[in-house]
Amino acid sequence: MGTYVVSGSASGMGHAAAERLRAAGHSVIGVDITATPRPLDVAADLSTAEGRRSAAEEVLAACGGALDGAILAAGVGPVAGRDRLIAQVNYFGVVELLTALRPAFARTAAAKVVVVSSNSTTTTPLVPQRAVRALLAGDVENALRAVRWFGKRSAPMTYAASKIAVSRWVRRHAVTQQWAGAGIRLNALAPGAIMTPLLAEQLADPTESKAIKAFPVPIGGYGDAGHLADWMVFMLSEAADFLCGSVIFVDGGSDAYFRSESWPAPVPARMLPRYAQRFLGYRRATRPVA
Repeated sequence: MGTYVVSGSASGMGHAAAERLRAAGHSVIGVDITATPRPLDVAADLSTAEGRRSAAEEVLAACGGALDGAILAAGVGPVAGRDRLIAQVNYFGVVELLTALRPAFARTAAAKVVVVSSNSTTTTPLVPQRAVRALLAGDVENALRAVRWFGKRSAPMTYAASKIAVSRWVRRHAVTQQWAGAGIRLNALAPGAIMTPLLAEQLADPTESKAIKAFPVPIGGYGDAGHLADWMVFMLSEAADFLCGSVIFVDGGSDAYFRSESWPAPVPARMLPRYAQRFLGYRRATRPVA
């Protein structure tokens, strides 16, 4: 049995995933802003640098410096007036926590990490790339300035930017020596509209509710948090040993609806020299000896 950390463990998909891991006999260190009676759980505010630092320290103390994996499910939805909170929790609450815990993953040499992304990464139009770049550079102020001109509609842009940035961070780092080379499998899961307390809060707002109900979901309805938890647990299993740097969409078909011709994407022309060099180098290196 393994030891796993789950952020956002008090509700929604994080809670469902934590319960499935516990039911399978694993030890789970839950991290959430709400304190719980479980002895291993950690109460921390991931919207602040101090909260993220203390969360990492408490998790490392609870696991003895070794983790078999993690699910980063803590997140803030696109609710008006929460732009800073969205950016801090959805991006920095993932990246800084994972960076601090990476040595504990490396110690087991076979850890798996699942980051909860969103299909907003590909279905939200006009997301300022300046905001995404700013988050990846660790500059939250510049990111917030980039979405400010959207006014009252800035929250969905901040949300999408935070999820795009964290997905790109996952893909950039997943294939590096520090992660893949240390035996750590780092991947992301991109849900669509899942019936969680976060979605229920959005549906309670008339404006947000109208937009959500008008959004195309080819199979109809909303996703189930338990089903998404099953996906997360699968991505922590040995069956996912060959999964690395992937972003898996589980969204009722919305991403495919909007992007049926966009993915798989061809190699950009500007990348051809690099691809050619690597491919030709690989062919030369694997050419059979006569």
